[in-house]
Amino acid sequence: NVFVLGFIPAKADSVVVLLCRQPCAAQNSIKDMNWDQEQWKPLIADRCFLFWLVKVPTEQEQLRARQVSAAQINKLEELWKENVDATFQDLEKPGIDKEPAQVLFRYVDGYQYQNIFGPLVKLEADYDKRLKESQTQENIEMRWDTGLNRKTIAYFTLAKNDGDMKLMHGDELRLRYTGELHKPWSCVGHVIKVPDNYGEDVGLELKHNHQAPIECTSNFAVDFIWKGTSFDRMQMALRKFAVDDNSVSNYIYSRLLGHGRPDGSDDVTFRINNLPKHFSAPNLPDLNRSQVYAVKHALQRPLSLIQGPPGTGKTVTSATIVYQLVRLNGGPVLVCAPSNTAVDQLTEKIHRTSLKVVRVCAKSREAIESPVSFLALHNQIRNMEQNSDLKKLQQLKDETGELSSSDEKRYRTLKKQAERELLEAADVICCTCVGAGDPRLQRIKFSSILIDESMQSTEPECMVPVVLGAKQLILVGDHCQLGPVVMCKKAAKAGLSQSLFERLVVLGIRPFRLEVQYRMHPELSQFPSNFFYEGSLQNGVCADERKLKVDFPWPSPDTPMFFLVTQGQEEIAGSGTSYLNRTEASNVEKITTRFLKAGVKPDQIGIITPYEGQRAYLVQYMQYQGSLHSKLYQEIEIASVDAFQGREKDIIIMSCVRSNEHQGIGFLNDPRRLNVALTRAKYGIIIVGNPKVLSKQQLWNHLLNFYKDKKVLVEGSLNNLKESMIQFTKPKKIVNTLNPGSHFMNNVMYDAKEAGYFERGHGSGFSSSTFGNPGPIGSMMNGPRNQPLDVFSRTHDPISYISPDRVQAAMNNMPIPVGMFMNMPNVQPRYFQQQQAVQAAKQARRIKPGVIGSKPKPRPIGPPSSQINTSGAIGTGSLTQGMSQNMSQPGFSLSQQPDFSQDYMAEYQSQVDGLLSQESTFGPSQSAVERLAFDLPPNQFSQPY
Repeated sequence: NVFVLGFIPAKADSVVVLLCRQPCAAQNSIKDMNWDQEQWKPLIADRCFLFWLVKVPTEQEQLRARQVSAAQINKLEELWKENVDATFQDLEKPGIDKEPAQVLFRYVDGYQYQNIFGPLVKLEADYDKRLKESQTQENIEMRWDTGLNRKTIAYFTLAKNDGDMKLMHGDELRLRYTGELHKPWSCVGHVIKVPDNYGEDVGLELKHNHQAPIECTSNFAVDFIWKGTSFDRMQMALRKFAVDDNSVSNYIYSRLLGHGRPDGSDDVTFRINNLPKHFSAPNLPDLNRSQVYAVKHALQRPLSLIQGPPGTGKTVTSATIVYQLVRLNGGPVLVCAPSNTAVDQLTEKIHRTSLKVVRVCAKSREAIESPVSFLALHNQIRNMEQNSDLKKLQQLKDETGELSSSDEKRYRTLKKQAERELLEAADVICCTCVGAGDPRLQRIKFSSILIDESMQSTEPECMVPVVLGAKQLILVGDHCQLGPVVMCKKAAKAGLSQSLFERLVVLGIRPFRLEVQYRMHPELSQFPSNFFYEGSLQNGVCADERKLKVDFPWPSPDTPMFFLVTQGQEEIAGSGTSYLNRTEASNVEKITTRFLKAGVKPDQIGIITPYEGQRAYLVQYMQYQGSLHSKLYQEIEIASVDAFQGREKDIIIMSCVRSNEHQGIGFLNDPRRLNVALTRAKYGIIIVGNPKVLSKQQLWNHLLNFYKDKKVLVEGSLNNLKESMIQFTKPKKIVNTLNPGSHFMNNVMYDAKEAGYFERGHGSGFSSSTFGNPGPIGSMMNGPRNQPLDVFSRTHDPISYISPDRVQAAMNNMPIPVGMFMNMPNVQPRYFQQQQAVQAAKQARRIKPGVIGSKPKPRPIGPPSSQINTSGAIGTGSLTQGMSQNMSQPGFSLSQQPDFSQDYMAEYQSQVDGLLSQESTFGPSQSAVERLAFDLPPNQFSQPY
């Protein structure tokens, strides 16, 4: 493998010694040969072979060669996953470049919704299937054991793959014996142990013990079995949403399709006569003000979004909402999350409130222990006292491994009956989003559904629980953290990687934000609060509560963080698809060892890195190069940044990895990944990286300047840390783009210039008189679904339906620099009516010289009469534009906007252009755009959420 090979110069000038990076180059025996291990260098530098190894083609040779672009190489690599013999000629075949339809903001009906998402789910399913089935490994050594349930367990080690596919608990594998000492044999089992810091072994519990060749230890093959259950359930949910009128209420249906008014004037609230005076739940912590408002808001509305920034107690808030829903409406309430870990955490919190909770998990996961195993449906059945027949049959099955056919039939009947009884008696049923498609839940109608971590689910995944009868839907998440993982690039590019939570935020459904963080030392929360949450996060813990009482050389004792300048070069990892940095790994080991020697327990430390190559290298480096006992390092969790989302540790050490001349910093660029990385630590964080490379990116430039201002950007050894003298360009003022409606992925919906005048759809070939009566939502609430939509549903435009009374506050709906809406100090918080506030602000405004210029003419309150069309006609056209489509249309004239007067538009436009044409997507200062957009004095608004 050329990616793990490197060289050490030998004594003779004409000789080099080629060695792999690990373990050979790290072995002590090399020192005996007078080879300097420190001199080891990879054969690939800056993504090129070393010039003395592979001759660089001359200019003439390059001119004669076929010119191939990076885009073509990427396409060919994707094609190789389907056809290993594909060549560049195959890229020219018709249909190769065919892209799926883009996801939209708004949909005409459930059929269009299904027609767009269905193919994307299939693309992801096909990709996942190819990936799984291509992973067969041969010549595997086997170790056998017997579990407590008398089932055979096989232990073996799999060779490292490209890291695209992660083995998970409950995955199914097939073992095959290919040797000659036993007759051919194969058996399916499910994974009960995955590789970790303690060892690379995989544990597989076999479904049956019949004729297993346990006397043989070699000549085995392992096949990965693809199961399409989760994708089938998503497709079924999309179909049900389209055809079944009872799958969700009419209000939820129309809101999910995006038919609501952006100003929220058609919002529905429930009349609840017996709202509790105190919203806390038994045996859970008391709620703070923002949590109380969030609970109250969720109880009173059919659709609500709750944004939970890091450490703000969203699990406690979610559990309290569920408790109050059961108390007010009775059960059952369905609680879901995309991952089993998140479901288990929420299940445990809800159980504390003394509600009857049932945790439904997949049959393949029943053997896996979790903190809430006692609440799992299969375990509650075992503990049912009244069902003695079932208990006897279960005991017999455990002892013998199988039952006679008549007993098996009786056992299954009794078990189904017991499951039905338990589920019907439950107040709360908890499962993963995909688990909500379990046949055992299909007969139950859940009027109230809560989805936690909804930002990490794809939209079709969220729909699996939603279509079980949702009349009240609560989505909890944080669109400023990482979204769902979509493996298929085509599907991701088309918008499958956008979550339902995020789309609803873009459509103007404002999330309720929890504001008090209880995790981080106040110094650690300062940067994330200011740059990702508009400074709205308050600290629920003080510095003294987060002071680590150990001897560690923090550069500034009151600021438990620092950035350690490290200049080592990045290298391509063994997979060829990831990166590692040996110098950073060495520094991480030194820092970790210093903490361990100071008395910090291994489980208090988390080491995170964005790259799988560095994660794997760190695990091995700690084992072989760590100066303390290897068992201590085994107990330290080393994981990717993405895997740490939703987790916390007392101390976080982050290795940035990227350090190069020309290649950039890859997905370290993603602000959401940086947000997750910076918000995992409770007591202290240390970042190891190359600031010269990182500072080229705007947000990292701000972070490094922040560390420099705090005097915690340091270099040198741990015993002699000195403030770094490195200088950065002064960062531009950032207006945070991560506010409600922003989208940090590449498919940003539209840019700031376009957002200022998206209300009209000029130049689309449709009349500007397509505004009309109140829109589809009123009739959709109670009437049949599939009636024609009225003139408000402008199907030529991905923004589709925007009401005219929103026009004069066009800027309010911008999904880009509107961080200003989040920082407003005077108006009553929470129940903030933007429309009224803007009108009041207009009447109260005082013109300040030099801000906008001359006083504009009064703006019309409503749309001009020419815009109103009472005929009810709708333009013909299809909703084919995608969310990433550029919204600029030919023929736009900003001065045509009904809410802007002619004489001040030229100056307005030039100032907006000047502010927004800076290099960075992070534009001008917050106050400048705020005053420019609304012609308001500063501090006119208060914090709305």
